[in-house]
Amino acid sequence: MSQWTTICQYQDLTPNTGICALFESEHVAIFYCKRSEQLYAVSNIDPIANASVLSRGIMASLEDQMYVASPLYKQHFNLKTGACLEAPEHALKVYGIRRVNNDIQLNQAV
Repeated sequence: MSQWTTICQYQDLTPNTGICALFESEHVAIFYCKRSEQLYAVSNIDPIANASVLSRGIMASLEDQMYVASPLYKQHFNLKTGACLEAPEHALKVYGIRRVNNDIQLNQAV
């Protein structure tokens, strides 16, 4: 059974932009795609630059998959799987995310 933790409120999210939150001592980037009404949660740590910056990246879609481009070296990370498009040996940790009423909740990496 997974433990869900409220991390922020729905009104804290900005459509098509990331925010950073601290979840169980880890920096997590949370994204809300307005077009699809989907929520995504991935590690905020860019594994190539080793910096907590991905919440400041630009969201984009490619072949109906949502990505975030790292603001440092511009690699694209799939928001659903965490896989890096340009460097498959690198990936982000992906978290379970859901909306319950006005609460945005996370659970451990999936």
